Amino acid sequence: MELSFDTVDHGNGFDFGRAAADYAKYRDIYPASLYRKLEETGAVRAGLRVLDAGTGTGVLPRAMYGTGARFTGIDLSPEQIEAARALSAGKAIEYRVSPAESTPFPARSFDTVTACQCIRYFDPERFSAELARIMVPGGLLAVVHMNWLPHEDPVARMSEELILACNPAWTGGGFRPSPLQEYGPAKERFTRQAAFAWREALPFSIDSWAGRLRSCRGLGASLPPERVAAFERQLRTRLAGEAGERFTVLHYVEIELHRLNGVRGL
Repeated sequence: MELSFDTVDHGNGFDFGRAAADYAKYRDIYPASLYRKLEETGAVRAGLRVLDAGTGTGVLPRAMYGTGARFTGIDLSPEQIEAARALSAGKAIEYRVSPAESTPFPARSFDTVTACQCIRYFDPERFSAELARIMVPGGLLAVVHMNWLPHEDPVARMSEELILACNPAWTGGGFRPSPLQEYGPAKERFTRQAAFAWREALPFSIDSWAGRLRSCRGLGASLPPERVAAFERQLRTRLAGEAGERFTVLHYVEIELHRLNGVRGL
């Protein structure tokens, strides 16, 4: 399903379903430290009913299935959900094609809702209203962001330069860490309980970094295959000469925990 926003890529459309194959193979890149933090804070633990909004290929539910939490994942893209189901074979994870702002679930169905790398694509007011309906009072919303650091990492900087040369409309670059903010306009429904942020160098090969970039909004989700292929040829040449076969890319990981008003905090 194609999406477009005036504030994203100058209004140009994108469809992560077009990048579902690369998502399935190359986007399981969140570090173990992220999953540990979600478990340590009690956001995800045994017995909790957890909805992963904007689940994509089910990266978080699959990675945290061993915690004993009961996972459901939703995404707008049928292609992403199809991949999530295939990758989750043998695991009792439910997946639905559904917008995050209007879900098919009964009231008070979930103890925790997670949103990884996707909350900017949701309508804040409608999403928070839907969460107030489907979450139990006092339930936790865990918002996760992870960005490479182009001003601190040479591979990230070079990669962004190549993406912009291929797709000048892309607005996903130039990330700089900034203080975490309260969750959007929905402060009357949620209270921020905790926030965590750290830098971590993640390992990649030329193949895995190329695949990770192909799956991004500015490339595989929005450009024709021949332009993506031209980008990849340049990327591989630059990586071979400047980084070698294996390298790390510095990322900034953020978790915000917001409690649905109704019960005292953590």
